[in-house]
Amino acid sequence: MPQPAQVSVKLSIPLFGEINGVWEPDDAERRAAWELYVELITRVTVVDLRPDEGLMREALASVYTLFGSTREILRRYGPEVAPRRAPGRLSFGAIAVAVLNGTLRPFLARWHPALTSDEATLPEGGDPVAHERAWEHADELRRELDQVRSSLTDLAQLLAEVAGVAHFHDGATDDGDQTRPDTDD
Repeated sequence: MPQPAQVSVKLSIPLFGEINGVWEPDDAERRAAWELYVELITRVTVVDLRPDEGLMREALASVYTLFGSTREILRRYGPEVAPRRAPGRLSFGAIAVAVLNGTLRPFLARWHPALTSDEATLPEGGDPVAHERAWEHADELRRELDQVRSSLTDLAQLLAEVAGVAHFHDGATDDGDQTRPDTDD
């Protein structure tokens, strides 16, 4: 898959708005895009969870780990992936930080403490899965997680395009067959 010289970017960021512009990635940005793409597609963050699947605590933990992974990528590549650019011109660094601060941070700031509070009410010997699923805010958390998943899926598609690789997320394989990927995170 060829690597484009430039891509048009239009990402919806909940609570932030949209990131719009043109990205002309250099080699360092392409490598950084590949690394973040791998982080995204190997986590529950881009997999649609059905109501009877998974734990919200595990999903929140997986989303949280993206902060560390993204920071590590930004540090490794340094200012080379975040150069100053004219208005409307984007960089890997600008996009990554906007997604962290505009999508992940507000989501986690709201739901991490709320879920922790609910978990504290679990009776000794109680079933944590049943307790979490019975939580009065479980459906709302799942809906918001789905919005975050949608934003991260769009980001993963953009990163795959920039890296010049096939889209392996959201159940798609290189030849277009649909699968349900297994994830550990």
